[in-house]
Amino acid sequence: MTKPVRIIGIDPGLRRCGWGIIEAVDNRLRFVACGTLTPPADGALSVRLAALAAGLSELLDLHGPDEAAVEETFVNAGVRSALTLGQARGVVLVMPALRGLPVAEYAANLVKKSVVGTGHASKEQIGVMVRTLLPSASFKGADAADALAIAICHAHHRVSARRMGVLA
Repeated sequence: MTKPVRIIGIDPGLRRCGWGIIEAVDNRLRFVACGTLTPPADGALSVRLAALAAGLSELLDLHGPDEAAVEETFVNAGVRSALTLGQARGVVLVMPALRGLPVAEYAANLVKKSVVGTGHASKEQIGVMVRTLLPSASFKGADAADALAIAICHAHHRVSARRMGVLA
């Protein structure tokens, strides 16, 4: 039997950062935990980013994932929002990397296509499919469901990503 691989999926955000952890053995998936980090909404950006980093550090310590997967964010908002989200995304990428974890990135359309079957799936469709694929999953809100979907996508693509040199 193959050893389980623990994967953390992260849906980056500075207001709400979704996270979900699964274990994958071959093509079988098992729900571990999920939730949403909510750094303070006001205050200096540096303090908010530090809160996000501390929250992720605590999750990584608590759940000990083997690999991380992060959604590549697409922002339709203004330049300022995109820059702020980019800084939060940097924190999300660096925290697992500092622990030596391989970190893969997936486009939102690939995550949706891998989990739902179409790259333009709605948040509701993602939630339904995550519950179907992980029947024991208990999540409140789209951020945690999206993070679990990112972890599921990674579970499906990790072997080919490693072969292509995208995942260390």
